[in-house]
Amino acid sequence: MEVIVQSPFAEIAALLVLAAVIGFLGIILRQPLIVSFIAVGLIAGPSVLDLVRSDEEISLLSELGIAVLLFLVGIKLDVKLIRSLGAVSLLTGLGQVAFTSIFGYLIGLALGLGHVTSLYVAVALTFSSTIIIVKLLSDKREIDALHGQIALGFLIVQDLVVVLSMIVLSAIGIGAGGDGGHGGGSVPLVLASGVAMVALVVLFVRYVANPLTERLAHAPELLVIFAIAMAAMFAAAGDIVGLGKEVGGLLAGVALASTPYRETIAARLAPLRDFLLLFFFIALGSALDLSLLGAHIGGAAAFSLFVLIGNPLIVLAIMGAMGYRKRTGFLAGLTVAQISEFSLIFIAMGVSLGHVQEEALGLVTMVGLVTIAASTYMITYSHKLYAVFEPLLGVFERKGTPREPSETGAHREDGYEVIVFGLGRFGTAIGMRLKKRGIRVLGVDFNPGAVRRWRELGLETEFGDATDPEFVADLPLGRAQWIVSTVPIHPTGLSHEDTRATLIQLTRMSGFAGRVAVASHHARDTEELFASGADMVLEPFQDAADRAVELLCGAPEEERTEIPTIEAEDKQAS
Repeated sequence: MEVIVQSPFAEIAALLVLAAVIGFLGIILRQPLIVSFIAVGLIAGPSVLDLVRSDEEISLLSELGIAVLLFLVGIKLDVKLIRSLGAVSLLTGLGQVAFTSIFGYLIGLALGLGHVTSLYVAVALTFSSTIIIVKLLSDKREIDALHGQIALGFLIVQDLVVVLSMIVLSAIGIGAGGDGGHGGGSVPLVLASGVAMVALVVLFVRYVANPLTERLAHAPELLVIFAIAMAAMFAAAGDIVGLGKEVGGLLAGVALASTPYRETIAARLAPLRDFLLLFFFIALGSALDLSLLGAHIGGAAAFSLFVLIGNPLIVLAIMGAMGYRKRTGFLAGLTVAQISEFSLIFIAMGVSLGHVQEEALGLVTMVGLVTIAASTYMITYSHKLYAVFEPLLGVFERKGTPREPSETGAHREDGYEVIVFGLGRFGTAIGMRLKKRGIRVLGVDFNPGAVRRWRELGLETEFGDATDPEFVADLPLGRAQWIVSTVPIHPTGLSHEDTRATLIQLTRMSGFAGRVAVASHHARDTEELFASGADMVLEPFQDAADRAVELLCGAPEEERTEIPTIEAEDKQAS
């Protein structure tokens, strides 16, 4: 089927309409944008609609999109996070990269791909999608949980591997006499140019970045334009000296990573990145024939199973050996059960350098489609999957879980009157007020930062997941009169499972005979929560409004206690 458009503008308009339609279908199927974008590229390509005619314009937008993508990776490249999480991020990240590379290479050889192609594919399979993982964990409100923090740490390690891989790839391309679209000449000249660009970045960070961005921040639009200009300028310079647009764009991001405005720049450029990356996948799809995908169904299936099963297992094994609980390792491991947009970019660079054939790009594209789609559901339903596989995971957990001793099992005396789940603003306010009244309260949260902050405020806490049956059953529930949950609803995919209802069920199964109070921000949830077994439903906004109206109408004000504000708590914690 061939669709003919009359002008580049009409062609771009048709592609955007197609992207909107496919993207909407992807939302219905709960798939990330990258899956929809790849589908748009394949449908717009020569095998289906054959829409793409303006190759130069789309290629230009594609290259700018890659530069912006790597710019945003560079600006988020916070090595401090790796240090803050200790050795687990580094060892898990490097262990997963080494495992995937070695066994992926062997699988490639077994499939008859050849040494170079097997190496390229194996390295491409090591990259996991930071964008997808952060989005899914944020949607589930697990980005601050221990497994979310560890996942962010080893994703940064993967980003560093991306950088090194692309630099090595560019150098190999020059050494082999291929330019792949890059300028430059000999390897020594490329290396010298790379050192010069890094030195320029260091000087820029040291003397220019902060004062310049501070001035530009007075006009936010100008700050964004400057960031885009930096990405394009460094990408062009990298291309000219032979390092490639990808490395140049990443160095531009690193140049602004130390500024206080990096989060603002990243937030404003994210929609532009998504828009421009659409054209990368359109360019990719227009260069692919669906027959290339069909020719590698067996190989794609083998590599997909390897990524979906092998990557989580190696993360689980490494974290278990380091003393983390099997639950933490399992939830963190699921985040690497897919490949990323960098995998396609990496293979595309190999094709442009003449190292691998387009069939390899088709193979990795198919693996990307399968693993990204499947892992989305795996992460979404991670807690249900853990419940299914938990009996088989004991081999991955060391006795005593020494890496989590300060977070769990610290308070086993059965003397708490109230147990509060969820140590955010509302939970902290409740805990402090209960303590002021002389009531013994125990706080529970899956966020290490929240647990640490409560302890610094002099409150007793335990680190744990409210949906973990083993953890809930092991809590000191005997003398507790109330369980209070301020944990918000955690939609877990199509079923919209409510963490509050799960907690009520688990506490009752564990023999808790007291009363349960849960927080709700939506009046429509109240009836369902009572039906789930709640004795009281707290509505923070409604309750605060009712109290405010009483005060405004002259009702006698009850005695107030001096309670630290959340801002004061944050300062104490820092």
